[in-house]
Amino acid sequence: MLTHPIVQVAYFVEDAQASAERMARTFGAGPFFFLERIELAWGEHRGMPCQFVHSSAYGQWGPVMMELVQQDEEGPSPFRDLYGPGKEGIHHVATMVDSLPETYRHYADRGFEIAARAETLTGTEFAFVDTVSALGHMVEVYEASETLLGFYAMVRQAAEGWDGDAPLRRLGPPPS
Repeated sequence: MLTHPIVQVAYFVEDAQASAERMARTFGAGPFFFLERIELAWGEHRGMPCQFVHSSAYGQWGPVMMELVQQDEEGPSPFRDLYGPGKEGIHHVATMVDSLPETYRHYADRGFEIAARAETLTGTEFAFVDTVSALGHMVEVYEASETLLGFYAMVRQAAEGWDGDAPLRRLGPPPS
């Protein structure tokens, strides 16, 4: 039995920057850190190669991280599995697991398939498990790493004592 806590709630949105500002204003989530056109080392969707180019804003919402993700290039993706153009809503919750192979087996044994797998440029493999039939959304899984834990800590620490100023902050260089 997997008993890993939810560490992130992610919404698919048309405009991650505007959504981050709205979430900060409406719910007090944030501040949000925006990464534009996230590149992946590799990706696959339903067994086919796919980069699913996306941008995301990451902020703290109480005890969990909130991700606001937009698809930047049209085509098949784990995001389009749930939402067509112009549609928005909850896409996934994320958990950090001890072993991806063990987690994949756990979900497969219960009839859930991997909708997408990918690896970040920093070497973090992650996957979206298609749990839509049971939960109405997907579950994202990845193993904890020093880099990933550091990112989560940075977002959480930025929220401590945050007064609502500068709700959106850009990470990384703008694309060329």
